[in-house]
Amino acid sequence: MLSRRLFGAGLAAAPLFSAMAQTGSPAAALQVAPGARRSADAATAMPPTGRKPWAAQVPQLRIGLLGGENEADRLGRFGAYQALLASTFDIPVRLFAASDYAGVLQAFSAGQIEIASMGPSVYAGTWIDTNGRVEPLLVPEERDGSISYIAVMVTRADSGITDLAGMRGKSLAWADANSTSGYLVPRFALRRQNIAVESGQYFSRTGFGGGHEQAVVAVLQRQYDASVTWASGQGDLEQGFSRGNLRAMVDKGMLNMRDLRIIWSSDPIINGPLTVRRELPQAFKDDITNFHLALPKTHPQIYEQIERGGGTGYRTVTHEQFQFLVDMRREEAAERRRRS
Repeated sequence: MLSRRLFGAGLAAAPLFSAMAQTGSPAAALQVAPGARRSADAATAMPPTGRKPWAAQVPQLRIGLLGGENEADRLGRFGAYQALLASTFDIPVRLFAASDYAGVLQAFSAGQIEIASMGPSVYAGTWIDTNGRVEPLLVPEERDGSISYIAVMVTRADSGITDLAGMRGKSLAWADANSTSGYLVPRFALRRQNIAVESGQYFSRTGFGGGHEQAVVAVLQRQYDASVTWASGQGDLEQGFSRGNLRAMVDKGMLNMRDLRIIWSSDPIINGPLTVRRELPQAFKDDITNFHLALPKTHPQIYEQIERGGGTGYRTVTHEQFQFLVDMRREEAAERRRRS
């Protein structure tokens, strides 16, 4: 059985950002930005229903959905959200479910979508790829008012592996090359702990699971000894926490947390932002921001569906809070060039 004591041991063993001064300030990223707004603010309200003047420039709303979950489940979770946006703003709303994280990055670069909720690493990669032509609007706020989540490394509970030392010579599945918790942050953190992350070095082999959900399934099916994924780190551990991939898998009946053991956890990572193309009208950005800030109060079930669990709602953010991840992605790219 996965216990809180085991989880605490994994967390204590993983000082993630202690050597990160040269790549930005992740701790500062989690602070409240000047002028930030929250769903919990008393004045938060849905935009008035009806077609807006900005619709002349944004005649349809195209929303990118990240990979990491099978397409049918993604489209099902976002169906009511799609309908609510369409009825609120009186424009067609289309969902684009990418096969992997790179698909959303590429769709933004090609101007094929207007908004997407994305992991912080995908945001940083998109910002680099578009030369700064995207901006973050808001991030989910957790139940304690924080705006962070954690990366976790999981093994089968019956594997006999209880910590990172036990992973020497074992196999590890990354979730996706553009995932923050499932690739970028764990690799960065492990390198800072003098653990070589390339296949055949510390680990017997590494590979990609095809997404967060698929990578955990690969561990359960003994295709890999461990994988990395994301969780809020809050709430009931035996339910997969309050939010995240583990919680989603528990809710769908795909996972019993007693079958897994968490052997490593990261320091807090800023939640991924709802991202928009920078050149779109400011009035559009304001309405989309207000819609999401009000969503948890006005339509809590839809909010919980799209967030795969719930917190207190959302908080507005700025690009500066993600700059350290831009720096981290550039470091990872430099490592790849060095290896090749």
